[in-house]
Amino acid sequence: MLKAIVGAGASLPFMTGLAYAQSDGIDKAISDAIAPIVNPIVSTVFYSVPIFGTNFPLIVGWLVVAALVFTFYFGFIQFRGFKHSVELVRGDYFDPKDAGEVTPFQALATALSGTVGLGNIAGVGVAVYLGGPGATFWMILAGLLGMASKFTECVLGVRYRNEYEDGTVSGGPMYYLSKGLSEDGKATLGKFLAIFFSICCIGGALGGGNMFQANQSFAQISSIIPFFEGKGWLFGLIMAAVVGIVIIGGIKSIARVTEKVVPGMAIIYVGAALVIIIMNIGEVPAAVNAIITGAFAPTAVAGGAIGALIQGFKRAAFSNEAGIGSASIAHSAVVTKHPVTEGYVALLEPFIDTVIICTMTSLVIIITGSWVPDSGVTGIALTSKAFEADIAGFGYILAIAAVLFAFSTMISWSYYGLKAWTYMFGEGKTKELVFKSIFCVFVVIGASMSLGPVIDFSDAMIFAMAIANIIGLYMLMPKVKALLADYHERLASGELKKVK
Repeated sequence: MLKAIVGAGASLPFMTGLAYAQSDGIDKAISDAIAPIVNPIVSTVFYSVPIFGTNFPLIVGWLVVAALVFTFYFGFIQFRGFKHSVELVRGDYFDPKDAGEVTPFQALATALSGTVGLGNIAGVGVAVYLGGPGATFWMILAGLLGMASKFTECVLGVRYRNEYEDGTVSGGPMYYLSKGLSEDGKATLGKFLAIFFSICCIGGALGGGNMFQANQSFAQISSIIPFFEGKGWLFGLIMAAVVGIVIIGGIKSIARVTEKVVPGMAIIYVGAALVIIIMNIGEVPAAVNAIITGAFAPTAVAGGAIGALIQGFKRAAFSNEAGIGSASIAHSAVVTKHPVTEGYVALLEPFIDTVIICTMTSLVIIITGSWVPDSGVTGIALTSKAFEADIAGFGYILAIAAVLFAFSTMISWSYYGLKAWTYMFGEGKTKELVFKSIFCVFVVIGASMSLGPVIDFSDAMIFAMAIANIIGLYMLMPKVKALLADYHERLASGELKKVK
């Protein structure tokens, strides 16, 4: 999805693979002017340390360690509660009379649309190129651990959301950081973390969640439709109009679109990957062996097994956003009578995003023999090469998937940014319209210009969200454990029961 996430031609040392759609004199002038300001901030957020010949961003360690802590603290909730999660998404416990705006499936689809993006296409190509097939194993492991982070933050999102008289709700880290920590006598710290999170969320929504998506969508479309070459502004206007139509209607409108787009784009992409895997079914055992062997034994990639681990952890952390806090904003809008239900629903996101979709991409790259160490083919170019290895024209399917992924990411991040905006400036239709209008303008800017340092900065803002969010999660996780115990007591007593 995001440029930092997908490994997209950025200035950071671990980001390679995608080029910006356009670059001209205006871009360069703006980039040169702001680079001295934003580059130090970007370098700080993505500060890396060399480990066995490869650079490891400390923010990745921050996310993975938190996921490990939550996994043990909640007794491997992602495995114990998987069946119940599926029941909740299926609507077995759904009562439309409960408070909230969207169904559990719509909340899941909206949050997934913000995480399933270009990172699943290009980022995996970067991970396999730099970490070899073994990176896939560690990517899956990190994805499984991240399920516990999603559970924790989304329980809190519903628990501390604001519910208004008109039936609308607002929730997310900014609310549970301020309200939750205030309950513990840490109101000043909670308010500071909430504002810090909100500022970062707005910046990330306008840049990585918007401009970069528009830019890469244009790059993909112009590559298959020559008419759009050199007309980024036109493509941006069209995309802004479509995005505007969806987001003006609020979370209910966004949810109605994502519940159709997300399954559709997943079917297109995963379906294409399955066709390729079936055509090369005889290579699957060798691919699985390469993944396991590469995860634990020295390989041809930098850092050997440690290098594979680092690349796999990067990919998972940059893909599913577990610990970032963004997903809890979408899940806070769910119709439910107990916060824990949405924690269970949310833990499915890293499983779908990382364990399924990213793994499918990796398998296609490995079984088609497209991965060659030091070949120079990485990112989306490597994934495209793999998809076209057996069937000419699959590159078009990849382009369609990339545009759908980008579009779904944009509409979800518009909601994330909006809720951060209203937290800081207050609720109200006029204030909401101001942000939505700004968001649509940035769609056109993103498609028309590259503004590399601007998007680098916004990506840094997204991962800076994790700093405030995880500090809060550590302090509030006892409250989540208490809510979890209460939920299961109600289930056992029959107070909470299936409705169908």
